[in-house]
Amino acid sequence: MPVVRHADARRSSTPNATTTTFASPTLGGARVALWRVEMVPGASGPLHWFDVEQVWTVLTGSARIELDGEPVTVGPGDTVVMPPQLPRRVHADPEAGFSAMVTAPGGALAATPDSDPVLPPWIA
Repeated sequence: MPVVRHADARRSSTPNATTTTFASPTLGGARVALWRVEMVPGASGPLHWFDVEQVWTVLTGSARIELDGEPVTVGPGDTVVMPPQLPRRVHADPEAGFSAMVTAPGGALAATPDSDPVLPPWIA
């Protein structure tokens, strides 16, 4: 039984968020990836899409998520199922920021309107 110890969790930072990977194909050998996203107050991610479904559950704070142009505000305990291929953008609450647990199949690819698909390190 593979165990990923807290000290071994992989941390990645972008200009918009910090992710902590708890399991993925290259961390514990899982077929799915599980990670926490933390965004500081007022941060916004880029417009992007994934080639697979993602499931986000908000732990703390709140966020406004634009999914295929439709905005929705989510808070603690809310879960958002993001279908593949739909453009999305996540905006952290300007006062509180937010954190969420996210899962998706390992090896998922992400792209922006100006980039080719890439494998983000938190999903690898």
